[in-house]
Amino acid sequence: GPGSARGSEASAGGRFLIIIFIFFFFSSDVEPQRNFVEFQDEDDDFADVWILSERLSGSGGSDSAQRQLHRALRYHTLQDLQLHNTLKELLAAIRTTGKGLSSTARLYLARRLRLKQDFFALVEQQYGVRPKALLGGARDVKEINDWVSQETGGKVQRFLSKPLPRNSAVNTVSAAYFKGKWATRFSQSGALESFQVDGAAPVRVPMMQQDNYPVKMGADSDLSCTIAQIQMQDDVSMFVFLPDDMTANMTLLEESLTAEFVQDLSMTLLPAQVTLTLPTLRFSYSTDLLPLLGDLGLSDWLDNPNMEKISAQPAKLSSVNHKVVMETVPEGNQYPATTSTPSHLTYRVDRPFLYLVRDEASGALLFIGRVVNPKDLRM
Repeated sequence: GPGSARGSEASAGGRFLIIIFIFFFFSSDVEPQRNFVEFQDEDDDFADVWILSERLSGSGGSDSAQRQLHRALRYHTLQDLQLHNTLKELLAAIRTTGKGLSSTARLYLARRLRLKQDFFALVEQQYGVRPKALLGGARDVKEINDWVSQETGGKVQRFLSKPLPRNSAVNTVSAAYFKGKWATRFSQSGALESFQVDGAAPVRVPMMQQDNYPVKMGADSDLSCTIAQIQMQDDVSMFVFLPDDMTANMTLLEESLTAEFVQDLSMTLLPAQVTLTLPTLRFSYSTDLLPLLGDLGLSDWLDNPNMEKISAQPAKLSSVNHKVVMETVPEGNQYPATTSTPSHLTYRVDRPFLYLVRDEASGALLFIGRVVNPKDLRM
């Protein structure tokens, strides 16, 4: 993902999305409906982004291209490769209204490619969104921005700020909006409090605070951090990883957060009531993810993607634009337990930290983020 100078990073806007997103466009045949299968894998390059691979599938690439994608995704280690139907079912499960998530994705292609309509029909049949031919220039910016806004209920605006690359061939567009609501509300919110920034003066940012707040807690000596799991509505939870040292290696910690690790971790955390203080999160993040593909082991595929089932002419990927908008609010369904004495334990998130949002039923990691300076976060 991008450098830590940014206020926040999210897997929704980073390397965890892109590889599975590409797979949907260019993998081989869509199979008949099969029962849902659960993936177990040690690598989070695909496990963290099921929700963002929205609605796209198809028969785009050759068999050799498919094998490259399978290996990069670690799908070659799995026994059941009915991935399109599996992911379609997972998308439906985690996009229910109560979870606060909306996401969408689409493929835009140049008309000159002599596109094969069978591919268009296959994608639409499986995921409900038909790939679309580009119009050219500013018309594409308006078309894409309007479509993303409509699909996300107006929550993701100005998706593209500039035209797609000249002579674009194949372009992917994906967007996600998440508004997390807590199971237990915060009675105090909005007060400006100090947040420590590595190598700079502290900043004043809006915080949420609540005494006797129910969490699950633990400490990891190997990662040198304290962890809190905070329940959100509709079987979603946020894990906060607060390093013991403000100058800790956040990248090392981030790379440890695989789906398997988080599943094991969730079974070791213990219930506690704490005085909980969290910064309010409200930000957007957008980028072209194409440069990250080489880091994911797809350099050969990028040079020769072989999209013979999409186009009658040679074509390459031109851009992979993605934008995520995320916010948390103090509201919740329940009130904390009433007591005359505040909690003895405190969990005060007032320095750089990592967070992830997890769907408990499936184990899917919906977002992973790094907050360095909340004051830098922008919508």
